[in-house]
Amino acid sequence: MQAKSIKTEKYLSQEEIQEHLKNVEYIIMAAPAPEHFKDTPIHFTIFLNTAEQIPKDIQDAILEKFREEHGIKEPAELMSQLMPVGFAISNAQDTPMPMLLVKPEDQRSIPNVPMHVMDFLADSDNFDEAKKDSLTGWSYSYE
Repeated sequence: MQAKSIKTEKYLSQEEIQEHLKNVEYIIMAAPAPEHFKDTPIHFTIFLNTAEQIPKDIQDAILEKFREEHGIKEPAELMSQLMPVGFAISNAQDTPMPMLLVKPEDQRSIPNVPMHVMDFLADSDNFDEAKKDSLTGWSYSYE
């Protein structure tokens, strides 16, 4: 079976994003890491629903909590900071896909909100879809 790429039909507007994120605590996303990262085969992105700077010690505690809950081994290439995040709607998914907007042109053209994002490579036996099947998935956690 060939995994199909996720085709974006539309992006949520600024107002739709605000409404969509009501009661969302965080979103965790897992995707296959680039192949040359054998020891860290999963690319994790954790989107915390806050636009506030989080102190480093709190960031460390949050990351440790996620590692314990999801069996995530030692992370590599960790980036943890406020970043613009857009949301894409596709016909294949029940929930909008969060999108970390890195390119300036994407930040200008795709409606977005600032969220604290933790982006890293790691391994976990709990995310076989990403590791073995090369699928991308995300899960919302509500307050």
